[in-house]
Amino acid sequence: MKVATGKIVGGKVVLDGADFAEGATVTVLAREDDGSFEASPELESALLQAIDEVRRGDAVSGEGLLARLRSRA
Repeated sequence: MKVATGKIVGGKVVLDGADFAEGATVTVLAREDDGSFEASPELESALLQAIDEVRRGDAVSGEGLLARLRSRA
C-alpha cells in the first residue's frame, strides 16, 4: 500500500513525487474545507471503541494485516 498527497490541476489528480504504475487503481480521500464531519451516535461509539482498542495495544499493524491477507490468497 502506498500513501501519497497531491492536488487537483486542470481537473486531474497530480501526486507529489509518487510513483504509481500506469493504469494503477487508486482511492482518493479528500479533506473537507472545515476538517470536520458528522457521525451518528452508533458510529461515534464504534470509533471511540476502536481508539480504546488501539491505545490498549489490541490492534494489528498495516503490515501485519497485509501479511495475513497475502497468506490467505
